[in-house]
Amino acid sequence: SVLVRGGNIIAEGAHKKFGNSHGERELLEKFEQKIDTKDVLFVNLEPCCHQGKTPACTDIILERGIKNVVFGMFDPDPRVSGQGIKKLRDNGVKIFGPVMRAECETFNRGFVSVRTKSQPFITLKQARTKSGEVSNADGSPLKITSEEQDVWSHTNLRFPADGIVSGVGTIISDDPSLNTRFVQKNALQREVPEPYRIILDPEGKIPLNAKVLTDGNQARTIVIVSEKAEKDVQTKIQSTGVMVMTCEANGDMFDLQALFQILITPNGDYNGLTSLLVEGGKRTWESFKKSGFVDEEVTLIGK
Repeated sequence: SVLVRGGNIIAEGAHKKFGNSHGERELLEKFEQKIDTKDVLFVNLEPCCHQGKTPACTDIILERGIKNVVFGMFDPDPRVSGQGIKKLRDNGVKIFGPVMRAECETFNRGFVSVRTKSQPFITLKQARTKSGEVSNADGSPLKITSEEQDVWSHTNLRFPADGIVSGVGTIISDDPSLNTRFVQKNALQREVPEPYRIILDPEGKIPLNAKVLTDGNQARTIVIVSEKAEKDVQTKIQSTGVMVMTCEANGDMFDLQALFQILITPNGDYNGLTSLLVEGGKRTWESFKKSGFVDEEVTLIGK
């Protein structure tokens, strides 16, 4: 959310965390100057008009005397869905929009996916050599991407995602960190936590010395097990400081729709996820590929 006066941005706000003020409310709560009748408030998503975790943004817009609002897209949430714009317009606010709707829908694609499809936005990523290999012939790890490609994928795929998905086989064979270490974060980005590491582990086979369980960022790791994982195994995994969630499985593969419901649903300090980057390994990648749930696919071609 930005406030513009005479062609210049004079204030900005953003919804930084689930439960925090939305962009419009954050901007107007910290902006202490008097609002001019010619000021224009720009928002990428229609202002909400209902009481949720925070009060309605339409209320503070009207309270502060904003007379001009430009919005990018309608809110797909049925509690809003045009009603926010109607409330502002009915109270004398000039409304312009939607503008740059496609760009705004891309920016908010995780939120849109959860509200319209009840699943996170799914990006499927694979790295392979020019001849098509994804690992060595014996199945051992094969370094495929260059550092330049790693920087690009961490910046453009990992960092924007709420969660990075990997199968337990990759954890056992590669022991990856699944972090955003190649991203050169700016001051704003440093306020954003690492994506969750989501490990699909039906039987609870993850080694207790795996990096994702011991690197000091365990609170950002979720291990998904099925009911056939022994309770004492689940307890041992949970004792490392990670979250353990149980999900229905079809054989040795999880029911993805059930998995999505678990991941998008807030629970205590866990706020739910709206976007997933699926990295693998091979079985996990193929499972998502065949599911029909993938929204975007990215392939990096290495040496």
